Amino acid sequence: MASDLTAHPDLAALRREYGEIGLVEADAPPGPWPLWQHWFEEISAAGVHEPNAMVVATVDPDGSPSARMVLLKGVTTDGPDDGFTFFTNTASRKGAALASEPRCSLLFPWHPLERQVRVEGTAHLLGEEQVAAYFAARPRGAQVGAWASPQSQVVDGRAELDRRYREAEERFADGEVPVPPGWGGYRVQPASFEFWQGRAGRMHDRLRYARTSSGWELTRLAP
Repeated sequence: MASDLTAHPDLAALRREYGEIGLVEADAPPGPWPLWQHWFEEISAAGVHEPNAMVVATVDPDGSPSARMVLLKGVTTDGPDDGFTFFTNTASRKGAALASEPRCSLLFPWHPLERQVRVEGTAHLLGEEQVAAYFAARPRGAQVGAWASPQSQVVDGRAELDRRYREAEERFADGEVPVPPGWGGYRVQPASFEFWQGRAGRMHDRLRYARTSSGWELTRLAP
């Protein structure tokens, strides 16, 4: 008989009372980027492991949703090309999803500070020069791994991946590792931000910035 995990006493009792530090409209800047930068500086200063980790959620061509954790590798806050940058194999599941539907969402899960930031926007492929510059700065092991891994494809086992890695090491043993075909990057330009701050009694603060033709519109959402 299947068990009801929601009725498990340990799960039902998992509660944490959030603090009294709030997020009010009077303290919010006119646009979202200064607040995102301030929160990112605070989570980085808190010593959290990989504060640049973010969840990227996409929709497959058949309509199935999927999400995965990636590392944020760049931020542009000014001008018409503002957005969040990450790199991946464009033939991966997320690459195929973004090719079909470039609208996606990001989530920064900064729970140690009782915060989350949700971003909804559109992904744009980066140019070859920007991709090559970042790839050249990666550790050599990660460069080799990009050649060795057919990301998101089924493989026979760990032994196959190890073999492919050894072959890539031998292939580029005497020189630089070039950018693999299909390896690229994306800039997600936000259409909206939601800043979530935990509050006591589950009366959390949720401030949303939505991009409009005249700038950013700030509203509050109920928790």
